[in-house]
Amino acid sequence: MTADVWLPIPPDEIDGLPEGPRYHFWDGAETYPADPEDCDVYVVPYMKPAEVCLRPLPRMRSVRVVQTLSAGVDHVRPALKDLPPGVRLCNARGVHEASTAELALTLILASLRGIPGFVRAQDRGEWQGGFRPALADRSVLIVGYGSIGAAIEDRLAPFELARVARVARSARTTERGPVHPLTELPSLLPDADVVVLSTPLTDSTRHLVDAGFLARMKDGALLVNVARGPVVDTKALLTEVESGRLTAALDVTDPEPLPRDHPLWRAPGVLITPHVGGPTSAFLPRAERLLRDQLRRFVNQEELGNVILVTGTEDVQSASSTVRDSPGAVGTRPSVGRHGA
Repeated sequence: MTADVWLPIPPDEIDGLPEGPRYHFWDGAETYPADPEDCDVYVVPYMKPAEVCLRPLPRMRSVRVVQTLSAGVDHVRPALKDLPPGVRLCNARGVHEASTAELALTLILASLRGIPGFVRAQDRGEWQGGFRPALADRSVLIVGYGSIGAAIEDRLAPFELARVARVARSARTTERGPVHPLTELPSLLPDADVVVLSTPLTDSTRHLVDAGFLARMKDGALLVNVARGPVVDTKALLTEVESGRLTAALDVTDPEPLPRDHPLWRAPGVLITPHVGGPTSAFLPRAERLLRDQLRRFVNQEELGNVILVTGTEDVQSASSTVRDSPGAVGTRPSVGRHGA
């Protein structure tokens, strides 16, 4: 039987799609391109609200694969409990590493070198110099050392850092050095000048960066979040940045989008970008490459890549356990106490 595949990219614009399936283009429009009940492979529209992405899923009673074009799957997880057993949920590992790592490096450099202040001075026509910290000789801690975390370190390598420390759910060894388990995070935080968050959002990582986590960061340290907004307790972060003790560079926030009157916009030492880590010119060629590979595997009845979970094999309401087992994901949150007096 010929399979129905829903794609958020026009199929005639993707070179090399395997022959056999019936391809339908759907990017969140009000009208469906075909009957959702006949869909076998659903590729979730990218950068669309969750309610749009989830709308056809309850009717997809024949679906066998749900493929996201995002690294995170938290936006589709609420609908998984209503899907038939055996559905494979796959993420977009390999698509966003380059763009997200580029933005992480941009946020670090812009924050340390005071670029936002220079831009504001330019708008006023003012020539304002000043002494700023360099990235050279700094210690960086990457929390969530998966493919994106590794890509961030790749781009940090030429900057003459004093040290890079890596944290994931469990310990392992890489070519660049050891990856520490999350249980060692409290002892690593006080030595880091820059803390980069690149962990998935799961039940265990929600508010991982709480008041205790932030209190252990050294005075003057920079927090960079290219993960998900709810990984950080916004109220706790506001307390630290408004006091001037810490600075932050955030591509994601909680809530998101950030309301116009939210105090984070005006908090001192905070640089905000509107969740733009993934959508760049690097996205489309990598997304098309992923789709070609996954659909070739599907047509040939081969094992799919990037499988996060299979419905019916676990409680999908708490599916974060499977996500945490992927490289770089972070598991059970440790107790993090205050550093210093």
